[in-house]
Amino acid sequence: MKKAAFLDRDGVINRKAPEGRYVTRWEEMEFLPGVFEAVRLLNTAGFMVLIVSNQRCVAKGLVTADELDSLHARMRREFEASGATIDAIYYCPHDTQPPCLCRKPQPGMLLQAARSHDVDLVASWMIGDSQHDVDAGKSAGCRTARLIRDEPGTTGGADVFASSLLEATRRIIQHETVLPPQYSKNIPEL
Repeated sequence: MKKAAFLDRDGVINRKAPEGRYVTRWEEMEFLPGVFEAVRLLNTAGFMVLIVSNQRCVAKGLVTADELDSLHARMRREFEASGATIDAIYYCPHDTQPPCLCRKPQPGMLLQAARSHDVDLVASWMIGDSQHDVDAGKSAGCRTARLIRDEPGTTGGADVFASSLLEATRRIIQHETVLPPQYSKNIPEL
């Protein structure tokens, strides 16, 4: 079995749209600092990188599933061009009502990805910027990391907290101590 880093998308990989709005076009995709390096480090440390994201913009009719798939394919190509691999992207296209099993905080996307990719959930991490992400990761049996920007000191029960994906990745890798010595020197102490 493999270990995975499950990443939320908006607020972790790219800048979140303002409240009530959604990233639905490539022109709105603004990658956060350090995300390419973070994914490269996760790849080097032996983690599959799987995006799990609530995307109710599909249910609201703001983007079609095909358009969202196209945006995600382009996002994956951007990472590949920087030497980083996103192994797969899962998203929940549903609205909040009626409830579904895939929308975080439910663990459905993580469980589906784990089945599809032979992932050991106990050896895996869920990295997100909301309590829903932490709850989904915990429900799936993963360890969790929460990105905290506006509420310093609030971890919501996460195992690790950080201000960015890169910082969370470094903390996870230090926690795991899985990198060979030649890579460990590239990770500064926190």
